Amino acid sequence: MRRAFMGFMVFCMTAVFGTAMAAEPQKEKAASSAAQEWLAIVDAGMYDMSWEQASAYFKNAVTEDQWVSTVKAFRNPLGKCEMRIERGSTYMTTLPGAPDGEYVIVQFDTTFKNKKSSVESVTMSLEADGRWRVSGYFIN
Repeated sequence: MRRAFMGFMVFCMTAVFGTAMAAEPQKEKAASSAAQEWLAIVDAGMYDMSWEQASAYFKNAVTEDQWVSTVKAFRNPLGKCEMRIERGSTYMTTLPGAPDGEYVIVQFDTTFKNKKSSVESVTMSLEADGRWRVSGYFIN
């Protein structure tokens, strides 16, 4: 159980070190909006729904039960999200350990009740249905 999630976390962490492409402002904006919608679901504690709305890559990396138990373990102790400000986003077409595609890494400066300074990184991927979906999530 832990192993699958850790592999998923490694993907999230290495995603930041992929090759950045020329700015794609419309794609970055759409991916950022989708990331914020997904984070609102996580903030509300609807972890099963957050898994359902994630990308195929995400779902192949971690089962719903693994995701729910893991996200509870690392999000619940942080307490309520008090503030989230987008730090920036980066459009990419390649990421280590992931198939070529369209990705946007969105970072947020986030304040939780029990952790005043953190950075959330949400990796979004453009799915075949034309929707941006979460393929990675990491809190530092």
